[in-house]
Amino acid sequence: MKVLAQLSLRGDEVVLRQAVAEDVPVIVDLLAADEIGANRNGVTGDWDLHPYLAAFHQIDTDPAHLLLVAAKGSDVVATMQLTYLPGLARHAALRAQVEAVRVRGDFRSSGLGAALLEWAVEEARRRGCGLVQLSSDKSRVNAHRFYERLGFVASHEGFKLALPQ
Repeated sequence: MKVLAQLSLRGDEVVLRQAVAEDVPVIVDLLAADEIGANRNGVTGDWDLHPYLAAFHQIDTDPAHLLLVAAKGSDVVATMQLTYLPGLARHAALRAQVEAVRVRGDFRSSGLGAALLEWAVEEARRRGCGLVQLSSDKSRVNAHRFYERLGFVASHEGFKLALPQ
């Protein structure tokens, strides 16, 4: 396991590390732990886990992606994904896309979410990114206030097109 940072949170020490395949069930649980995610994620049996494990292996083998977990001891309490996107816009700026930020309920308001995003911004700087971007469902009003407190600006309107599978 690749440890990336030690995060101090009001007396708790949390390790930020690269996710491993054994973390996938807990990550999926974190993704499904709210009303929006519950409709899009979740595992009811081993067969349900296979698409998540396949996606994990794609993420894990591509250096443009970094799937992270924050753990207190052996207990995973948060996750997020960083993806680095090269492009020609903004003078060919490399972008860092933050996705799937989730903090377990009992660790919310502990400073962990802010520490994760601050680490992501510094990592993006270290990798030479000119922009850090994220999207958030319009109904996540509390998350929007959180991101704005961290300096993110709601500057664009996002659009998605779901493709049936």
